[in-house]
Amino acid sequence: MQRFFLAALFLSLFTLTVNAKTETGFLNRTMKIGATLHRYQVYVPADWNAKKKMPVILFLHGAGERGDDGVIQTEVGIGGAVRRHPDRAQAIIVFPQCLKNNWWSEPQMQTVALTALDLSIKEFNGDAERLYLTGISMGGYGTWAIASAHPNRFAALAPVCGGVKVPERIAKQLNIANPPGDDPYQTVAQKIGKTSVWIFHGGADAIVPVTESQCMNEALKAAGGNVKYSEYEGVNHNSWDRAYNETEFFTWLLSQRLNKGKATP
Repeated sequence: MQRFFLAALFLSLFTLTVNAKTETGFLNRTMKIGATLHRYQVYVPADWNAKKKMPVILFLHGAGERGDDGVIQTEVGIGGAVRRHPDRAQAIIVFPQCLKNNWWSEPQMQTVALTALDLSIKEFNGDAERLYLTGISMGGYGTWAIASAHPNRFAALAPVCGGVKVPERIAKQLNIANPPGDDPYQTVAQKIGKTSVWIFHGGADAIVPVTESQCMNEALKAAGGNVKYSEYEGVNHNSWDRAYNETEFFTWLLSQRLNKGKATP
């Protein structure tokens, strides 16, 4: 009887271990920074294997998904593309959430995003040479801000309908200071350097001026950067639907990698 009990206990523990290692899909996670508990989600592909290093994408949502529920940020942008085409997204995708009345460009929110990224890399055996950063609207601003603050951390960037200069009405509302200097686009471009970038924007965007992406495209080209630019004629602010549905998006993104700490196409 004792042998039977021990055998059953071993089988139960083995089953729990296997199930824990094969947990996939959109997973709820929490982390504590200071006294604040933050919820975030991580998408894990169905064929994830703990022994194999995988690329990791950090996704920054827009202003409409701010909060602390830890869910809504997966429902807009790259999350929808993953649900439509799970075969394309062969990567770990991290979905942090920006708190209400905050902005991804702020240092404390950058810490939230990067902490969620670091925890996910550790938990799911992420490949440090294949880290990618993308975001929509406010998350597009965050993409430029985090990439310029952490050069050579990411192998590629994909900002969607974002920018560098925050519209004046939003800057006043949230008390956000715009980047200093006469040409902040040039400053950001020089910090990003040779990192591969694919910029997306709707030509009829009434929320974030398309000139924000146009200026960054020109600044990166002037700085000798590696940049692609897609402007969708007649498309308003939700250009992320077109951007993440591009058949080449994930192929392009996941083909970029860091080489000895520097981005190479």
